[in-house]
Amino acid sequence: MESAALSRIGLAGLAVMGQNLALNIAEKGFPISVYNRTASKVDETVDRARNEGSLPLTGQYTPRDFVLSIQRPRSVIILVKAGAPVDQTIAALSDHLEPGDCIIDGGNEWYENTERRINNVADKGLLYLGMGVSGGEDGARNGPSLMPGGSHTAYTNVQDILHKVAAQVEDGPCVTYIGEGGSGNFVKMVHNGIEYGDMQLISEAYDVLKHVGGLSNSELADIFAEWNRGELESFLIEITADIFKVKDEDGEGFLVDKILDKTGMKGTGKWTVQQAAELSIAAPTIAASLDCRYLSGLKEERESAAKVLQEAGMSDELGKTGVSGVDKKRLIDDVRQALYASKICSYAQGMNLLRAKSNQKGWNLNLGELARIWKGGCIIRAVFLDRIKKAYQRNPNLASLIVDPEFAREMVQRQAAWRRVVGLAVSAGISTPGMCASLAYFDTYRRARLPANLVQAQRDLFGAHTYERVDRPGAFHTEWTKLARKSGTGVGALN
Repeated sequence: MESAALSRIGLAGLAVMGQNLALNIAEKGFPISVYNRTASKVDETVDRARNEGSLPLTGQYTPRDFVLSIQRPRSVIILVKAGAPVDQTIAALSDHLEPGDCIIDGGNEWYENTERRINNVADKGLLYLGMGVSGGEDGARNGPSLMPGGSHTAYTNVQDILHKVAAQVEDGPCVTYIGEGGSGNFVKMVHNGIEYGDMQLISEAYDVLKHVGGLSNSELADIFAEWNRGELESFLIEITADIFKVKDEDGEGFLVDKILDKTGMKGTGKWTVQQAAELSIAAPTIAASLDCRYLSGLKEERESAAKVLQEAGMSDELGKTGVSGVDKKRLIDDVRQALYASKICSYAQGMNLLRAKSNQKGWNLNLGELARIWKGGCIIRAVFLDRIKKAYQRNPNLASLIVDPEFAREMVQRQAAWRRVVGLAVSAGISTPGMCASLAYFDTYRRARLPANLVQAQRDLFGAHTYERVDRPGAFHTEWTKLARKSGTGVGALN
């Protein structure tokens, strides 16, 4: 009887994400205990549970009462700010937890912190999961994409709960055991990096359509809604269409035009780019999106630069009412194709980063399964993720999405439109760093021979770094300057 009165699981940290995930768990029929250092948050969550259907949720007001209200082996989700608050919460709870109990961190945590905590709590016989949670507040309440990594035993203890709580798609719940160590947090980090790229590419499509095509917000809303019925169908395209429909309640016109053009960030995009650099994985689309967020923060500098360059003769009229002579219908279709092709490159970069880290850490990540669990609940959910899943099912060792036969065919079919959009934007003075980076990535990757031979020759000339030859094996060094002067083709030879 005592056991029957205990909660199946606990959740500590009752900001909106924590509250919503707790209510989601309770709504799926799993009794849950909740705790927060601020008692009013506990009361608020209990009230919501009562008002949203008398859900089986119990509030606790001390770490001890909270832990003891959960049936063994206990599983406790913590949803607090990454970093020191996680360590503080673990310390408060672990005093009352027993060997075999599990802590599940659902925050956006740096994967190495998770690996440190796995080792730390193991000394007390505790299990640990670092679980990426994607989908925002709505996803937490109605079905997120979940990426748990760490102890497999800990995962099996809560597998039935996670399978019910996660978003549901036609081929199963959007959750899977990711792998050992900090793999769950790392996968969520790369998911967020891809999200950065996606959002940047969509903003560039908007910029080109508005300032080259001269389209109104109402037209843009219709275009994005139409795109969301085709190959670009996704959460981000859907919400973009909605954003263009919203009027400003505090003034005239549309709200999107009143928003300051400075983009915030929480660090996962930066971590993704840093990891790509450390693993020698090219991720230029994701890097470009990060650079654009940095540049957006320089609002005052950009305003000053605009004035200085206008005084120097730069036109400030381009793009205000559209570029004359542009075929709007063709432009809209070209931008759609450019956006799709660019997105493929962005996802390819993210998947390649995941594979490289998996190989380094021995995580054995299943890239097709990762694409599957991103099909629902998460911010980057999109129809074409099903095709990414199938590409990796066809060939688990696929070097890049770009060379999957289906995606390769689509890239080739769309490259003419892609080049037209980038060329038009460049000539109009509108920056499209994400699309440009994607196109350059595609063009570089598809070339059997690059001008890297010259770079290597330069390195050998000034640093004796040696080079390899295409016609015979071995490392070679040449006295370039001596030979050039001897042959009369050195500096000044053309004069």
